[in-house]
Amino acid sequence: MKAKIRGIYATALTKLLMKEGFQIVQPSKIIQERLKIQDNAEPPDVTIKDRYDLQGVVALGSAEAINQLKAVIHENLEDAIIRKWRPSVGGIYKGEILGDQDDFLQVKIDENLIGLLPKDETEAINPENLIVQVERKRLGRKNPILSTRIKIVGQYAILIKGSASGVSLRVHDLNKRAELNALASQIAPKGWGIIWREPAAYVSKELLKGEIKALSEKVEELERLVSFKRDVGLLFEGSHFMDIEFPSTSKRKLDEFRASVTYTLDGHHFYKSCGGRVATTLEMAEKLIENGNNPLDVRDSFLRQISPEFPNEGESVDIMHVKLIGNIFNLGKAVIESLDEDHIVYSRVMRADGFYDGLGVMKEAGDRAVSEAIFGEWYIVTKYFSRNGSLRGTYININTPIEIYPNAIRYVDLEVDICIPANGCVKILDVEKLENAFRKGLISRKLFEKVKEKVREILEERNV
Repeated sequence: MKAKIRGIYATALTKLLMKEGFQIVQPSKIIQERLKIQDNAEPPDVTIKDRYDLQGVVALGSAEAINQLKAVIHENLEDAIIRKWRPSVGGIYKGEILGDQDDFLQVKIDENLIGLLPKDETEAINPENLIVQVERKRLGRKNPILSTRIKIVGQYAILIKGSASGVSLRVHDLNKRAELNALASQIAPKGWGIIWREPAAYVSKELLKGEIKALSEKVEELERLVSFKRDVGLLFEGSHFMDIEFPSTSKRKLDEFRASVTYTLDGHHFYKSCGGRVATTLEMAEKLIENGNNPLDVRDSFLRQISPEFPNEGESVDIMHVKLIGNIFNLGKAVIESLDEDHIVYSRVMRADGFYDGLGVMKEAGDRAVSEAIFGEWYIVTKYFSRNGSLRGTYININTPIEIYPNAIRYVDLEVDICIPANGCVKILDVEKLENAFRKGLISRKLFEKVKEKVREILEERNV
């Protein structure tokens, strides 16, 4: 499998994937230098880049490459969370119009899968034979964006139904552009336009003609499938998309992979994921070390400079409670009651009435939740108190080890809770949700077993 990698995790992931037999293509200059990789312009089977929030990466590629990447990540990074997107990116579907949603038509493209087709693309459609394609927009969202402008993508060219031919703006040579446009007018299949991609400028006409012939055969196959397809569903498979979250333990393991290649300060990927001044200061510190400065002195200076960016006792932070499926719940502002190198205690005040699931008691506005976590541990203990100070009960939430960012405490909830009402009757909640996450491939077997072992350990410590 060939992988193209960019972003803050690039060095570590390149080292890991090379160890696991992947070939790295289109490496950046710094990756070429660090890992002694030759420049290679081959197209990738999978492209990996940072998530927008820097808490992991996203990957887009063939089904085989995505599955191999998933296996490598789950084998090597214990707490990595992998969310595969069900729609086929660029996949072509027969659809059925269900109704309106703002500026879109709701289109059923598979069982329990509804996409959104912009209304400005619906003027000439045939509702009885609606063919749509999943766009590379809003990847990972519940409802994919669809288009009726069907594309068949190759390495050097893209066939677009009902479009004029053209050349990528990245091809600057005017003679080459004219040559490619002339070739397109000769070989474009009827009713389809050819958009030449940048690599087309560097290969022979014979190779380009061969690709257009192959893409034209795909057009014929698509038209044959359309004529036979009666129900909604996939006609032509595209690429596969995967979102990979790197919680605390994964970041530290990636630090180890990176450290085997170049000097890496402890906590490198955590600090990079902070972004802003923290990430910039880290880059400066590691550059100083590369230039021969004493690593211990630089590290001490780095920690002093970034310390004001992080919260201290008495300050407020948001609590970012991340679910395995990717939803992020901000539990509200919490005040840090105590903080040292080993653990943290923080408290929140309940703003509304409700019910404490598992405790069997009502929640009232003004109740106080006091949470304690040990750094590196896989759970948070939260005690709930009424306004008069009486204990309502205790939750032990199983989660990835917490990370304290400049404005938030973040962790991934691993579904299982140990619930201890004031009467001491212990309940274990949501084990079936953990099992379901494992069956769906969101978590590895290692993490699944880790959670079960952690629950047993906690119960033994409490003599339950």
